[in-house]
Amino acid sequence: YRYRFLDRNIRSPLRTHHVWHRNRPLDVEAMHEAAQFLVGKHDFTTFRSAQCQSASPLKSIDHIKVTRRGDEVHLDVRARSFLHNQIRSFAGSLDMVGLGRWPATRINDALAACDRSACGPVAPADGLYLMDVVYTKQLNVMLRGQSVGDQIMP
Repeated sequence: YRYRFLDRNIRSPLRTHHVWHRNRPLDVEAMHEAAQFLVGKHDFTTFRSAQCQSASPLKSIDHIKVTRRGDEVHLDVRARSFLHNQIRSFAGSLDMVGLGRWPATRINDALAACDRSACGPVAPADGLYLMDVVYTKQLNVMLRGQSVGDQIMP
């Protein structure tokens, strides 16, 4: 997944509903540092929606980075699976770090709390993008020449 922030004073009419507009500069380095607490296998109760239907809050984040691309800040997260609102919860909490309202270590504290009230605000859906789906080699071989629908419903 990728979450896109636009951190400049003036909104972009061409990117309305495509980014989360922040009218102050975000501290990308602090956000990236804080995001590293989320890498690995953790109980992500803090960062899941109350309506999440996943049987377990245990998930593994393989890779997370925060980078600047011009006037945008990108949060990129790679994992095998995600919880409902997990990336938007990450984005809202990391935004608090980027704005200087939270120290980077507060992300680790929030993670350890396993309590939804320790999470920052849930970021709007506007900036969230599914960037890629990677299938295992075994699944690719199984699906070769057939549509996914054929595999699910014969």
